[in-house]
Amino acid sequence: MGEQRRPVVDLTEAEARVRLPLKWGVPEGVIPAWVAEMDYAVDPAVLEAVQRMLADGITGYPVESDPALGESYAAWSARHFGWAPEPQAVQAVVDVTAGVRVALDVLSGPGGVVFPTPGYNAQHGLAGITGRAEHLLDVPATAERAEIDLDRLDRLFADGAQTLLLTQPHNPWGRVFTRAELEGIRDVVVRHRARVVSDEIHAPLVLPGAEHVSYLSIEGTHDHAVAVVAASKAFNTAGLRCAQLVVPDADDRRRLADQPMSRNDSWSPLGVAAARAAYDHGDGWLASLVERLDQQRTLLSELLAAHLPEVRMRPLEATYLAWLDASAYGHDDAAAVALERGRVMVSAGHSYAPGSTGQVRLNIATSPDRLTEIVERLAKAWA
Repeated sequence: MGEQRRPVVDLTEAEARVRLPLKWGVPEGVIPAWVAEMDYAVDPAVLEAVQRMLADGITGYPVESDPALGESYAAWSARHFGWAPEPQAVQAVVDVTAGVRVALDVLSGPGGVVFPTPGYNAQHGLAGITGRAEHLLDVPATAERAEIDLDRLDRLFADGAQTLLLTQPHNPWGRVFTRAELEGIRDVVVRHRARVVSDEIHAPLVLPGAEHVSYLSIEGTHDHAVAVVAASKAFNTAGLRCAQLVVPDADDRRRLADQPMSRNDSWSPLGVAAARAAYDHGDGWLASLVERLDQQRTLLSELLAAHLPEVRMRPLEATYLAWLDASAYGHDDAAAVALERGRVMVSAGHSYAPGSTGQVRLNIATSPDRLTEIVERLAKAWA
């Protein structure tokens, strides 16, 4: 991680509308702060790797197994987390949600899936898609610290659930689970002979003051768990379509290898190139990004204190996605009010926690000036 720093470059609105067509596909005058994309230019090292592929005309199918991708990820994980899987444990998948789905389909028992909420909205319903019941493990909005209730988890497994879908670092809690917390989860899982699918896409985005511990680095997890990882969230390359499934158990790898191609197909060779470039050459840019997000985290706290003092926000330990409870201002659908009155598009809390009111997810990965305007607009809309 001693690589030379490269600066984070803010996109202008005109540039963002071209480069981020989903996030910025909003009417003129609306500021988007919803979907998890950053208003920053892509790391030049990653962009150059993709441009080189295109210049060479490499647009065909990816190879079925790319040892270099596993080696790149393993080396990156060792540098950043002090733990690494065997390179052969790393398998390309289309994206993280697809990786979770194939893991549930192939490796999990037929019992239900425990899904802690508020939880990533794209993964609500994955249990049903794979023919399993979904058991919501709610964290009340009033809880001072978002954490998994181990007694409740134990009861859900006792009632027939067989898999925990663990998101860590958590989106949208902004939590980084400690080693002790993960060991507690492992003990409950092992007691019920259950499984864990650990979505660790936000691991590169742990902010100062916290430390990412992969669930797979905990002793006694390899026989019942897989992790799904990617460079795409940290390096803004979601459209290039390549995440990685980390499968430490050899028997699990064989089961996945025996599946028909339709179970896991169509990741992109451009995505593989981007991921390898990020893992091999992205440390300097990533360090600058984490520094910027730390500054944005501080700025957000200051802005909320000044303009929206009744908003509750738990400490943001990772990600660039803040979970705000604005219920004190009396709006059941705070996101709708933000858009209608403030011309700011944030993510509605009820899509992460069905039935909740007054909560939103706010994307802070933008310029300081734009974040300031976002909070000022929210204050006018809500207060």
